[in-house]
Amino acid sequence: MIFEKIIMKRIFILAILLLSITIMATAQIKTISLWHDSIPGEKKTSEYKESTEKWGDVLGIVKVTNPSITVYFPENVKTNSTAVVICPGGGYAGLAIDFEGTEIAKWLNSLGVVGIVLKYRLPSDIIMKNKSIGPLQDVQEAIRIVRRNSKVWKIDSSKIGVMGFSAGGHLASTVSTQYNCKTYNSDSTSARPDFSLLIYPVISMRKDITHMGSRENLLGNNPDERMIAQFSNDEQVTPDTPPAFLVHATNDNAVPVQNSIRYLLALKKNNVPCELHIYETGGHGFSIAHAKNTVASWPKACEIWIKAHGFL
Repeated sequence: MIFEKIIMKRIFILAILLLSITIMATAQIKTISLWHDSIPGEKKTSEYKESTEKWGDVLGIVKVTNPSITVYFPENVKTNSTAVVICPGGGYAGLAIDFEGTEIAKWLNSLGVVGIVLKYRLPSDIIMKNKSIGPLQDVQEAIRIVRRNSKVWKIDSSKIGVMGFSAGGHLASTVSTQYNCKTYNSDSTSARPDFSLLIYPVISMRKDITHMGSRENLLGNNPDERMIAQFSNDEQVTPDTPPAFLVHATNDNAVPVQNSIRYLLALKKNNVPCELHIYETGGHGFSIAHAKNTVASWPKACEIWIKAHGFL
């Protein structure tokens, strides 16, 4: 009888420990909707429903209706941590949510950085009054949410970066150059990222170098000159644009390397700290998992750059 009580007590203690571990693991991930009341510029419809797709070995999300951030905390979150809002790519038609989202957040966690995956709305005339600013509204609010919660999440409010891949790189460079653009009614919290990490990004909307799918999804088939200039982010750089780290491959047949080169030159002209790594091979969409040969060194180069600028 005494032996049975001892066994039961040990089982109870083990169960409590397992529950505690589960709670701790769960507490490391937090998902928050960007808009609690109404989404700015929203058009209501029941015909547009969010879903997931498989693009080969990549998980994609399409028709986003409930934009959110998922916050991945490192195991031991230190006070005054760095945080990065991650914008997955997908040509403004979908989001490579794992390949250029969760996997990147986990890599950032390994550096002690809080990784925040942004599930942003994709441009659509069906659900948006102005589809060209829908994604920008989401990334602006995402950065503001992180900054508002910086003390609770142990984040240094002056070390909040943005990271983007492909069309997500366009969104990241858009908020880097147009963080002050009033796209919705907000409080005074700054939407300016403190630095940007742009991986094979779409930068320009000019026909000679843009990714036409991203351009058409964001601006439509026949955008006017004003819209093309506004969303060609190399043309929007100012001395207040945050420092940037860029990565591109010369054999990228989807998004020409000239996108990153033009952004670098614009930053340099405005005396903004910047660094561009151009690789001979790598193509497009290598992220971390598919990075081979010399392009596989980009995550380490990125880590070194973040440290060199005092963000880590």
